Amino acid sequence: MKQEQLILVIKNYVLNILGKVFIQSPPFDLKGSFQDSSNTTPIIFILSPGADPISYLLTLAKDKEMDTRLKMLSLGQGQGQFARELIANGRRNGDWVCLQNCHLAVTWMPALEKIQEEQVAEDTHPDYRLWLTSMPSQKFPVPVLQNGIKITNEPPKGLKVNLLRSYGDVS
Repeated sequence: MKQEQLILVIKNYVLNILGKVFIQSPPFDLKGSFQDSSNTTPIIFILSPGADPISYLLTLAKDKEMDTRLKMLSLGQGQGQFARELIANGRRNGDWVCLQNCHLAVTWMPALEKIQEEQVAEDTHPDYRLWLTSMPSQKFPVPVLQNGIKITNEPPKGLKVNLLRSYGDVS
């Protein structure tokens, strides 16, 4: 049996035995994840091909009146010091800091881990939030993953699901 057929057979089995709810991806709920977060809990977007959660983050920032206080940085070579400064300023001022593409800053990930381990809630502004985006990576710091809220936004598969998501995004 081919792998594609096996996946389809397993999906049909789960559908018939457990029900439709067990084969559908839950709706993307950034507001719920934000409500579960705190000033010391990073919110981590695990990226998948074709999915971009930044538009959802920008919408949430606007809803929470944090759009002018959302600081974004795409990580890469030489961006570690800028990221460190954004985090320090964000903790002090209550800004939101979004570090994109953490999987591209493999050498800076131990520094991020140390920054997160050394933070203290009492010394951090209550409005501060750290948002991280990364493709799945073996080099992402495990303690940051364990202490963070992980979110994935898979692109819709199929026309029906794609349309339902599009209609769900319209307010």
